[in-house]
Amino acid sequence: MKNCISIGLLGLGTVGSGVVKIVEAHQDRLAHQIGCSVEVKKVLVKNLEKERAITIHKDLLTTDATEILDDADVDVVVEVMGGIEDARRYILHALRNKKHVVTANKDLMALYGTELLRVASENKCDLFYEASVAGGIPIIRSLVDGLAADRVTKLMGIVNGTTNFILTKMSNEGRPYEDVLKEAQELGFAESDPTSDVEGLDAARKMTILSKLGFSMDVELEDVQVRGISSVSAEDIDYARYFGYTMKLIGYAKRSENRIEVSVGPTLISHSHPLASVSNEFNAVYVYGEAVGETMFYGPGAGSLPTATAIVSDLVAVMKNMRLGVNGTSAVLPQYPKELKDDHEIHFKSFFRFTVQDQLGSFAKITSLFTECDISFEKIIQVPLKHQGLAEIILVTHQASSAAFKKVIHALEASDVVDEVRSYYRIAGEE
Repeated sequence: MKNCISIGLLGLGTVGSGVVKIVEAHQDRLAHQIGCSVEVKKVLVKNLEKERAITIHKDLLTTDATEILDDADVDVVVEVMGGIEDARRYILHALRNKKHVVTANKDLMALYGTELLRVASENKCDLFYEASVAGGIPIIRSLVDGLAADRVTKLMGIVNGTTNFILTKMSNEGRPYEDVLKEAQELGFAESDPTSDVEGLDAARKMTILSKLGFSMDVELEDVQVRGISSVSAEDIDYARYFGYTMKLIGYAKRSENRIEVSVGPTLISHSHPLASVSNEFNAVYVYGEAVGETMFYGPGAGSLPTATAIVSDLVAVMKNMRLGVNGTSAVLPQYPKELKDDHEIHFKSFFRFTVQDQLGSFAKITSLFTECDISFEKIIQVPLKHQGLAEIILVTHQASSAAFKKVIHALEASDVVDEVRSYYRIAGEE
């Protein structure tokens, strides 16, 4: 039995620095849990001379990944370098050299998770990735272990802190999207190129991972219907509030009779729903199980130490398995064939906002369009736009199929009485 477990770290950015801090600061706690000491033996970096946020001996740094991947003394490889192709190549190399792997790479796991887990299983290695979704929230371990005896029917959550920060600021301060995005970039919550966050791709990758685990199906990124928040206006948020809703970027996945739907998009949530109160950069995931009912997981979705905490928790799990000799047995590959719902099987309420010619008969034509598409109104207001000859209609529908909503959007855009379809959003949490 080893007296010390050695770690090789791929990357020493914000999260990698957090991992080193926690490992060094919590040696007594780690030794108590796993029965031996833990050391960071080697760290892969791009630049040996770069000034860093932590103090680390230069002898531990390398620019050559093989010094970690081919070192027989390295037990666990921690990948926090980001990117996809190099990370995938290094992880496969590590697994084939019988090294256990912990990663925080959501992009990689969303695209190649099934392949990597299969290779890990073939080589009797652990591959853990708790930090890839929702930072410090233990949602993956909860799905894999805590809810293993239940059947998950729905996952719904806020899994991107950048967009939640932006929408929170827009809601609380009435500021336009572009203004709040600029502030988020200045504060470091948003990248200089925020596309992945604001257009929903980051959240879609996380929902791919959660859906794969929750439903035990080989869900892929292209199976997720994705829409971002860049077109959300302050007026949309104000009207949503008038009807009793809060705007959030929601990841949504639901299973009905082994057929699933997975989506990400700006969504209206009732003020009374727990997700409505999740503010700023925080994340939360709602899980519905047939036996347990509703559970919610809440916490910081990103940041150096919250994410590093999730990584070190995975490290502890790997090291406990090493001491017990049971590595490589925890990966559970998809159990069921993937069956996606079509648009006629997906049902929800919706919010619409559009302008029409302010003349006799316009509203009757609009009502007729919705009726022809089998959509009925739950709430509606009409606001005259002075000096424009137009009226703005804002309405909330009853539940209808996604196919019906797509049909009515096309009909509205083609109607001679409709000036502009300004926005439309799904309403969730009232099923």
